[in-house]
Amino acid sequence: MKTKITELFDIEHPIIQGGMHYVGFAELAAAVSNAGGLGIITGLTQGTPEKLANEIAKCKDMTDKPFGVNLTFLPSLTPPDYPGLIKVIIEGGVKIVETAGRSPAEYMPALK
Repeated sequence: MKTKITELFDIEHPIIQGGMHYVGFAELAAAVSNAGGLGIITGLTQGTPEKLANEIAKCKDMTDKPFGVNLTFLPSLTPPDYPGLIKVIIEGGVKIVETAGRSPAEYMPALK
């Protein structure tokens, strides 16, 4: 099936896995991508930039299909290391970032 979504993300089916806290690991993302959809690793589930970098590498070992990373921006007294997470997303060659929560405007220049 060819749609604007399949063409935009270079996937077979217009199905995008949402970011799912606690289950959004490489295994699920790779399975969705290998089935023709767009798999998503949940960034905040990983806990640290180093763990996210490892999960991105693991997903690349499990699929040669496109996949993305979800980042949820929430108000917090002790926010996650968003700059560090974004850095490993970029260094890992991930081209698709799905966001949730608050506006990602502050981080968009780095992600473009």
